[in-house]
Amino acid sequence: MPLFSFANTANTFARRATLAVLTAGLALSGAAHAEGRLRIAEQFGVVYLLLNVARDQQLIEKHGKQQGVDIKVEWTQLSGGAAVNDALLSGSIDIAGAGVGPLLTLWDRTRGRQNVKGVASLGNYPYYLVSNNPKVKSIADFTEKDRIALPAVGVSVQSRVLQLAAAKQWGDKEFNRLDKWTVAVPHPDAAAAVIAGGTEITAHFGNPPFQEQELAGNPNAHIVLNSYDVLGGPSSATVLYATEKFRNDNPKTYRAFVDALAEAAQFASKNPEAAADLYIRVNQAKIDRALLVKVLKNPQVQFKVAPQNTYPLAEFMHRVGAIKNQPKSWQDYFFQDPVTAQGS
Repeated sequence: MPLFSFANTANTFARRATLAVLTAGLALSGAAHAEGRLRIAEQFGVVYLLLNVARDQQLIEKHGKQQGVDIKVEWTQLSGGAAVNDALLSGSIDIAGAGVGPLLTLWDRTRGRQNVKGVASLGNYPYYLVSNNPKVKSIADFTEKDRIALPAVGVSVQSRVLQLAAAKQWGDKEFNRLDKWTVAVPHPDAAAAVIAGGTEITAHFGNPPFQEQELAGNPNAHIVLNSYDVLGGPSSATVLYATEKFRNDNPKTYRAFVDALAEAAQFASKNPEAAADLYIRVNQAKIDRALLVKVLKNPQVQFKVAPQNTYPLAEFMHRVGAIKNQPKSWQDYFFQDPVTAQGS
């Protein structure tokens, strides 16, 4: 199957998803809503496990009652940071789930207006750039014959980490050297392409469990790049963020959400096998349970809501002009909160 079939599928998916949330936003964006309503957008992968736990165990509702409010939670699944950011700005969602890259992009663009900032991390996971091309041993080996799938070109955290890796390889002036070979494809479709082979998609910068499925499903699949190596250690790649107005107008709902997320992190840390079963059930995922448990028990995976090691990417994005405003620290683009006080 040629590349354009996957790319067209991804683009159509993104357009439809964005159109749907924007259409809904037209009716909702102008009207403030009272405490007790929470609309959350998540994407694909185990990195959204803490949201799955909170949803399955109704932790947001539980902590809402402790705050004296009944919370109705609405869930939306999108693909790519661009679609998620559009949904947040349109007023279609209250909490956005995406990579640090999309957060920084929106923080930069909304300063002095909506003032979008991070709420919490969804944990630390290594992201692998996996290729099924035996000739590709490092990013320097990619050619015009390769296509690298990622969730959103130039916006997603995978795209930004790849740019940082390119800057380290060839210098800051060449940070976008590989962009011309990247294509936006939802993780499930990208993983299917890498596993099957025979398409122009020869690599996928994804997240768990798709990257592990690729490594297990294609004998030629191998890791070209580990995000931890690029960023200098464990880091929070996927985060949650919101507008300042939502946080200020809904303090009890906001508090309940953050506390629920912290409880979900404790659950996943103490019960990785139960968390694996929960992920499969909530997502109706067709994944080998043993492989999923292995992912969750990976020593490099850490379930914590305080963001970790996000500033190197922020500093890089400002250095190359991807964001205009220079954050002095991670606290510039995250709301202050007791559960994230130990972030970085």
